[in-house]
Amino acid sequence: MPTFAGSFSGRANWQTTVSLKDVPHHEMNVAEIAGPQRSTDPAWNDARITYWGVADLNAGTGTQRGYWVNERANGERDWGTFEGRITTAGQNVTLEGTWAFAGGTGRFSGITGKGTYKGRMTSPMDVEMSWEGAYQLVVAAA
Repeated sequence: MPTFAGSFSGRANWQTTVSLKDVPHHEMNVAEIAGPQRSTDPAWNDARITYWGVADLNAGTGTQRGYWVNERANGERDWGTFEGRITTAGQNVTLEGTWAFAGGTGRFSGITGKGTYKGRMTSPMDVEMSWEGAYQLVVAAA
């Protein structure tokens, strides 16, 4: 399996937070974040990622899970899932977890692979993320 790494800077297109009434400072957050990818692998460099995440936070710390899609100028796409942890310490919000491919179109049809991500919120609307992992294309496996 080829290994690869990358990063992106994204901005929330929308987000909604609901304050829950069970314990103080418990919130659920849903957001759509998008931005351009930079990668060591040309197949992902300049792809545009959009991800949709749901966070379950208590005083700013908790779990995160969701879905993402990478779209390229030629129309090819790949997508998958992620899950991880959000940690808030003062003004610093960090994100860390795992991701896995679930599918794709064109040369990415049947893609498999997984990896890890780490990031931080640079503002309530902006995120910087780095990731790494490995993948296998069906064509390469044949």
